[in-house]
Amino acid sequence: MRTIFLRMFGRPRGILGRLGGIIMARTNADCGAWVTDLLEIGPCDSVLEVGFGPGVIIQRLSKLALEGHVAGIDPSEAMVEQARARNAIGIKGGLVDLRRGSVESLPFDDNTFDKALAVNSMQVWPDPNAGLTEIRRVMKPGAGVAFGFTPYSGQQNKGLTEILEAAGFTKATVVERDNRFCALALKP
Repeated sequence: MRTIFLRMFGRPRGILGRLGGIIMARTNADCGAWVTDLLEIGPCDSVLEVGFGPGVIIQRLSKLALEGHVAGIDPSEAMVEQARARNAIGIKGGLVDLRRGSVESLPFDDNTFDKALAVNSMQVWPDPNAGLTEIRRVMKPGAGVAFGFTPYSGQQNKGLTEILEAAGFTKATVVERDNRFCALALKP
């Protein structure tokens, strides 16, 4: 059963991955909107989403950062295809850049992003500490990061602030709303 769920949601691929993308588009949208609101995305911000799945949150980010830049990384080819189709206008206009890859090896320069986020993603990273270290590397000093989770993620909020601080972030806090939570922090 775990293999099926991982194929649908953790590292989506094949028919199950495409179905998982449709489900994620619905189940993660509200949490993604809440997380982007917490990050206070500005019109000129450069924003990174890690594990963008079907691209619903990328679509929202591109409407908020109209004069900025939105980039994303996801390990699943099925999700990259869905997200690129959903965000074709932003990609064509040069506002959106979606790539297949791993959080442990981000294909972006140091100090690139004003904000970074992940929704229901961190719990499936092979090495969360390496991923957080890489995210911190590509963020500008003073940049904000947010990691949102729904009850479907299986992630516990206990210990998240310590994990973020161990990866070099500061002012880590966890905010709860309804049945979801978000860990926020800053790059010093």
